[in-house]
Amino acid sequence: MLALVMLINRSGSMVLPFLGVYMISQLHFSIENSGIVLSFFGIGSVLGSWLGGMITDKIGEYHVQYLSLLLSVPLFCMIPLFRTEVGLAGIILAQSIVSETFRPANSVAITKYAKPENITRAFSLNRMAVNLGFSIGPALGGILSAISYEFLFFSNALGALLAGLMYIWFFRKRNKLSVRKAKKVKEAIVVKKENSPYKDGKFMIYCVCCMLFSICFFQLFSTLTMFYKDIAHISQQSIGYILGYSGFLIVLLEMSFVQIAEKYFKLGFALFLGTFLCGFSYAMLAFDYSMITLMVSMTILCIGEIWTLPFMATITALRSGKNNKGAYMGLNGISFSIAFVITPYIGTLIAEKYGFNTLWIGTGALAVLIAIAFYFIIPWMLKDKAADEENEANIIS
Repeated sequence: MLALVMLINRSGSMVLPFLGVYMISQLHFSIENSGIVLSFFGIGSVLGSWLGGMITDKIGEYHVQYLSLLLSVPLFCMIPLFRTEVGLAGIILAQSIVSETFRPANSVAITKYAKPENITRAFSLNRMAVNLGFSIGPALGGILSAISYEFLFFSNALGALLAGLMYIWFFRKRNKLSVRKAKKVKEAIVVKKENSPYKDGKFMIYCVCCMLFSICFFQLFSTLTMFYKDIAHISQQSIGYILGYSGFLIVLLEMSFVQIAEKYFKLGFALFLGTFLCGFSYAMLAFDYSMITLMVSMTILCIGEIWTLPFMATITALRSGKNNKGAYMGLNGISFSIAFVITPYIGTLIAEKYGFNTLWIGTGALAVLIAIAFYFIIPWMLKDKAADEENEANIIS
């Protein structure tokens, strides 16, 4: 049901892909000012991840999720009222903060309701819903924006409202039962006085590696499409087909490939292999960009993503305690949000000054270094958790 709520919510996430077009064509902003306004979405994502993680540990993931979804509704409806750069940047910042508090709370909910042996598969199912939702959302957004941009914003609000109401309807009673059941455990964890993730040096190093990986991976959403159009000289329609193929491939393969990794790989090796494949998929573009190479590269990138992103969430859940999962999920989410903000600038700067070949080789080299770091850092980070869990079990008993 969490995945279904995510699917409905992300299917409604149709504003962002068309926000730049809306500012330029309807509000007549310059390209530079449009980019500045869009950067406020990334800033809000960072703040929302931090805030969502903090308040999830205080009031619970149930309240954070439904409040995030329902409060997004009026904010989406208010976007058409702001027609200046400053006003629109302010409402986008507010909307992004509110919407992004949902993510760490949703991750905590997955660890709460999934069986321990199924956590990675639960995260994978949620990611499949996100990918499917993002495939549906832009398609709907294109149709709705052709009718009216106001209609687009109101439809996005409707998607958030439906997701919020469905979440409340399904999880209200379950949340009450889980709170009563966890009371004894929570009291024991309070005695333990779990540390803040910001004081967890090993986890901070891990998050830096996640951020660096994200800078490599997020080229998919910025410079890669520019490369397709300006260097590979393929049409926008063909670019859409390649991106659509990537979403379809992830939905088709993710669960089975995650099960293979869970059965045969250790966590450190899974992230090593996934990160290496992502880097290799970019590096190969420096040597050939025929359509066959582009499709092979995208296929390898999707497989690398499957063997990386779900396991990053699993490792975060394993590193955290029972009373500070929200803070850990929030901090890990911040590492992705920061990368989302700076990746377009870094990628376009390197491509403009040194060329796309330098960008792709540099991305591949950085990914290899991160892969090696993951291979050694993850066992080092998780080796002390078994002793902590044993002590915790003794306290509870």
